[in-house]
Amino acid sequence: MPFFLGIVPPEDYKEQILVFRNKWAKTFRNRWGNNGFRAPVEPHITVKLLNGLSEDMNWLEKVRETCSSFPIFQLTFSEPGTFGTAVTFLSVESKEIYNLHKNLVEAVSPAPELIDSNIELDNFVPHLTLGQTKWGMNEAEIIEMKLAAREALPPFPSFDITFVRVFDIKTNVPIEDIELSNLF
Repeated sequence: MPFFLGIVPPEDYKEQILVFRNKWAKTFRNRWGNNGFRAPVEPHITVKLLNGLSEDMNWLEKVRETCSSFPIFQLTFSEPGTFGTAVTFLSVESKEIYNLHKNLVEAVSPAPELIDSNIELDNFVPHLTLGQTKWGMNEAEIIEMKLAAREALPPFPSFDITFVRVFDIKTNVPIEDIELSNLF
């Protein structure tokens, strides 16, 4: 199951996030031999995990239909946060993103045992990951990065979400952008 669905920030803010990540990665380059900062997926907010997004791509038309009937909406980034000491992220403010997530999960209809009840549906927390221990950071660096992000990443933008991007997990390459409805 090598796909997931995400939302990407505007190009200028995406570049600001990439510069921040790259500076952070260079700080620890000598200590981190093979870390995820070297080839991370582009900055994004995951709106549907890989569960049910199988290689047969039978789900893709359902995702297209769901997106084509979901209206464009606004999203705002806000204060950096952490999931314990494992992940540093930018918070997301948007009521509509929860509805989009729910609609995508329903459209894909993964088997109940494939739905990750810890982070999907009622437990969905939209965010943009800045760094994580899985990328080679330690717990203290996660906290340091959160503090650094408070200085480096404001002002936090608001922007319209006009499409959902399909990503290939194996290659971190975008496969397709699926437009949302421009009818309000």
